Parts: sequence; C-alpha cells; structure tokens
Amino acid sequence: MSIINRIQQPTPKFFRVLRTIGLALAATSGALLAAPVALPAGIITLAGYIAVAGTVATAVSQTAIKNDDGDNTGKEATQD
Repeated sequence: MSIINRIQQPTPKFFRVLRTIGLALAATSGALLAAPVALPAGIITLAGYIAVAGTVATAVSQTAIKNDDGDNTGKEATQD
C-alpha cells in the first residue's frame, strides 16, 4: 500500500482526536514563536519542541488506518 492510498483510508476515532490535538499544539507553538514581544529563551525553546511534537503526532495519526479484517498485526493481508 502506497503512502497516498494509506492517507486516503478512513482514520480511527482515537487517531482523529490525536491529530486534532497535534494540530492545536503546532498552532499554539507557532503563535508563541511568532509573537511580536520578546519572550524568555526557555519559552521559545519549549515552543520549538512542542511544534515538533505536534507535527509528528499529526503526521503519524494521519497514516493510521482502520483494519476491518480483524488482523491487528499491522501487516497487509497476502493472498495465497
């Protein structure tokens, strides 16, 4: 299964919620990084880490797919 086909498959509810949380984290950290006021270095560093965590959580959540065949191994079914 290609990555394009995988992204187009239905996403389970838990991963949709996780994706939304990741997007919110990335947006919040982006607002902190682009703030027009001078913020302490610790807050800027933390915002950078949160941005990375949010984007990774969003990307991983988007590629999770529902597996309707009952096989929870995460591998594709092969036909013999």
